[in-house]
Order: sequence, then C-alpha cells, then structure tokens
Amino acid sequence: MTKGTTMLRPQDTATRETKRLDGIWSFQLDGDSAGRDAGWFGGPLPSPRDMAVPASFNDLTADAAVRDYFGDIWYQRTVRVPRGWADQRIVLHFESATHRATVWVDDHEVVSHEGGYTPFEADVTEFVSPGDEVRITALVNNTLSFQSIPPGVIEDTAAGKAQRYWHDFFNFAGIHRSVWLAATPQARVEDVTVVTGFSGDVGSVDYTVETADSDGLEVRTLLRDATGREVATGTGATGSLSVADVHLWAPGHGYFYDLEVQLVDDTSVVLDTYHQSVGIRTVEVRGTEFLINGDPFYFKGFGMHEDHSTIGKAHSPAHVVQDFELLDWIGANSFRTSHYPYSEDVLDHADRHGIVIIDETAAVGLNMGLGGGIFGGQGYTTFSPETINESTREVHAQAIRELITRDKNHPSVVLWSIANEPESDTEGAEDYFRPLFDVAREADPTRPVGFVNVMLAPHGACRVSQFADVLMLNRYYGWYVHTGDLASAEVAWTEELAGWASEGKPIVITEYGADTLAGNHSLTPQPWSEEYQVDYLDMNHRVFDACEAVVGEHVWNFADFATTSGIMRVDGNKKGAFTRDRKPKAAAFALRRRWRKDA
Repeated sequence: MTKGTTMLRPQDTATRETKRLDGIWSFQLDGDSAGRDAGWFGGPLPSPRDMAVPASFNDLTADAAVRDYFGDIWYQRTVRVPRGWADQRIVLHFESATHRATVWVDDHEVVSHEGGYTPFEADVTEFVSPGDEVRITALVNNTLSFQSIPPGVIEDTAAGKAQRYWHDFFNFAGIHRSVWLAATPQARVEDVTVVTGFSGDVGSVDYTVETADSDGLEVRTLLRDATGREVATGTGATGSLSVADVHLWAPGHGYFYDLEVQLVDDTSVVLDTYHQSVGIRTVEVRGTEFLINGDPFYFKGFGMHEDHSTIGKAHSPAHVVQDFELLDWIGANSFRTSHYPYSEDVLDHADRHGIVIIDETAAVGLNMGLGGGIFGGQGYTTFSPETINESTREVHAQAIRELITRDKNHPSVVLWSIANEPESDTEGAEDYFRPLFDVAREADPTRPVGFVNVMLAPHGACRVSQFADVLMLNRYYGWYVHTGDLASAEVAWTEELAGWASEGKPIVITEYGADTLAGNHSLTPQPWSEEYQVDYLDMNHRVFDACEAVVGEHVWNFADFATTSGIMRVDGNKKGAFTRDRKPKAAAFALRRRWRKDA
C-alpha cells in the first residue's frame, strides 16, 4: 500500500490517456465498522444501494439516518481497463474523498489518504490487466475528531453517539469529485512548477520539472501562445523561458500560454508529454497595497461554498457555468474558496475567465470560543494536548502542502489562506500557527500568506496576524453585534478598522453579511428583511471606502447554503446575495450597482 500524495492531474496527451469513472457506484453504510474485518473489499458489497459519483451522499436518499450519518462508508464499482494500455503505467486517481479513504483494487489495498478536498492516487499497474475487468472499492470515512481538519468530536447523547462539529456549513461527505483511471508511460513527467514574471514587454516563465524512471532522458519544453504559435523553447529539468511581446494574464482577462513538457530520448523521440497552462502575471504586497502585474487590485466578490441542492458539494459543469455567469453579471472579480479547496474544475474556470481566488485550506472550526457566541457553549479548550494538538498541526501542515502542490500553477490563485476564524488571541494559538506559516512559505515563496481573523480576536488582541502578509477580517457589525442598530455598528466598525489599518498591511474584508429571507420585506429596515440586508451592506461600504488600507470586500455569502440544524439557522444560512437556487435578492442588485460601472 502507498500513502496518498498530491500529483499531476490526469490528462489526455499524445502519450497519456484517461478514463473517468463517474456514474452509479454501489454504496453501503457501515455503522459498526465491520466491513474491513469482514473483507467487504473482496467481493460485491453485501447489501448495496445505488449512489452517484461524484456527489455528496447525504441528500440523495429519502432517509434522515443517511443524511446525518457519520462513520464508515463503502463505495464500489467494476471497470474494464482499456485494452490499449498494455505496457503503460496505470494509475487510480481520486480527486477527493471526504474526509479520508482507503482504497482496494480487487483484494489489494493500494492507497490511504487523510483530508477531504485534495487528490490522491495509487500506481495499480501490477494489480490490473489491460482488457480485463477490475473491482474498485473505496472505504470512505466522514468522522471528525480533534485530529482532523476540519475538527469535530463524537459525543454521547441520550439517543446514542452523535457527531458534533463547529464549522457553520453542513458536513457533506462522500466522493464529491471525479475518479479516474489513467495511463502514463513508465518514463514520465511527475510534476511541473512554473513561476512567472515580466519586465516591460518581456515575460518570463521559470519552470521546474520532476521526472521518474528517466535515466538517460532529457526534458524539453515548448511554450506556445493562445494561437498555437511557438514563442520559446528550453531544455533541462529547470530553466527560464523568455517571452517577447508578452500577453499578460490579468483580472478579467484569462489569457493563457501552453507549456508542453516533453521527456525525450537521445534520438528526440518523445516518450512522455504533459501540458501545463501558464498565465504570466505577478503578485506582490507593497505596504497597504495588493498588486497584480504591478497595479493595485481591489477584491470585489464573495466567500462562496460548493453547495447545491441534491448533489451537495459536487459541482456539475452546468452549475460552474451558472455561478460564474452570475459573478460576471454582478461585477465580482474574485472569491475565496471558503472553507476548503474547491474542485480543480472550478479553478480552471477561474483561470480562463480572469477571476481572482483566495485559496483556503479546510482548517475551519479551530475555535471553541466561537461556539459560545453563535452555536452554544463548547465546553472544550481549543489548543491542548487533549484537543487540537501537535498531531492536529501535522495534519494541518500536510493539508497546506497538498493545497499548494495542487494549485501552485493556477494564475487565478493570488493568496493562500491557511485557516478560517481560528482562535487567535492566545499563546496556544500563536505557538500552533507560527510553524504553519513557515510551511506555507516554504511550499510557495511566491505568493502572500494569511489567515482569516474572527471578531473574538479584535485588533490589539490577535496574536497570529503578526505572521500574515495580508489581513483578512470577518466582521458582522450590525448582525451578530449591534443587531438592527446600524448607526452604532458603523461607529464601532470604523474604530476597529482604524486599528487594523495602523498595522501597515493590506486588509481584505473576507466576510460581512446579514441573514435575509428572500421575499421578506419591511417598510423600516428590520433584520432578516431584504431592505435591511441592503442597508447593512451600504453601511459596511461606507466604512471600507473611508479606510485606504482596505483592498477588498467579499460579501458573505454568494448564495444561501446548507448548515447543521439549530435555532440560529432556519433551513440553512441565509446570508446569500442569491438564494440557494441562485435567484437574486435585492442585495444582488445593490452590489451590481456598486461593482459594475455600467450597471
């Protein structure tokens, strides 16, 4: 068995081929965790039902016990390996499995992976035969503990054991994203890293290529523009390509070059080839400015969720297109992948359309104090040997490394967020996070790094913001505090923001919002009405516009989304500018007027 790591996404090229395994899989819950010892992977599951892949399993059955289930979850299907794959290296690749998985090919355990939103794969060449059928079995587990990212705990209740977690969105789980069989040559490209820049009208593409089973072979690179014209070539596993009359990738303008990486023998026969899209652009923090291509950039957009009725955290191509069309309609230029890495399809789409991304790990809910204000008392200490500890930090560090390894070449990604709303005003928080910022910067020294600060650690109290290149603040003045009193909220928010501005760093307001029931109207704006949501946003915008250090505003949230049940959430979180089925509230039109000059 091999330990799962991140790697190149499967791709069809002149030397590679893929087979997507999406569709209907066999599915069985295993609340007693009996399946592994009983050898369920050794044959058909004993009592299966149908399940769609990719999709969250929770909402696909008419069964409350399934929706709220936690524990072992079995997926299985048979697939025929393409007969043309003889003499190829054959890989089984999962884009994600939430929150961990162990996989078998027939009776052979081939890979295990911790973390619900990054890919993993196994070389299964020795276990399959081209032309034959093979049985693939995945044991997924969605249980959260203090040593998982995100964290949770299993508590005893009068009705039995229950999963408790502290992130304010539903714990959708399963195989959310595509599963692939892929064939590569034995001598192959293993990884590609690009770093771009420009001076005047000359661009640069610095590349590093990792290969395997490549003794005596040479790396060759060819860079082509969007018309297919070759503009630069190179040789060697590392190098720098110079691009005359460079065409930059920029916000709102997703221009791409194609970098073809070839592995060739001494007669120039191409043994493997891989294509990497390249957007040439720069990112820099200078004082209180956030610069893209040397120009000040102002983030306009949302915190978003991968969340849809029926399919949960799975995105279909139709949903991706619709959401990006709405971003364009409203005038947004950016979003944050709150609160986990999104599907690679979403990032590819952002690359193509020039949408800027703050890319976030799944480290949400690392704050036992937050629950006291919103979800009820937790009764736990956040950082301790018994709760979030050094073992948790190792899982967190691996999540950061895997996120950066997966997304490092996306020009749309300009800022890493290593956590959302953690406890950050204690010595334990400072000790926990200090090395994690080092992990992020070691993995990618080219982008700024930050985390998202919560109201419980206001300016002067936070002990983690010192490590951040960009200050990201979630604030709900006028909603969770000064509820309904926007005048007092404006005074308090202005005062706190002035304190953060004194730090001399750029500030992005990564969350501000008010729950709003679509169709609820009030002559004098009252909380939960559409009129109050608009007035609430207007108040925040006055505060932002008066502070030069603010370089962005991300409304919470793009659309209403599902959460765990509770008295604070009526059929989910209603802070969306759009409803869950993407109908606009009055706030959507107000934001469009602010963000689009032509509206």
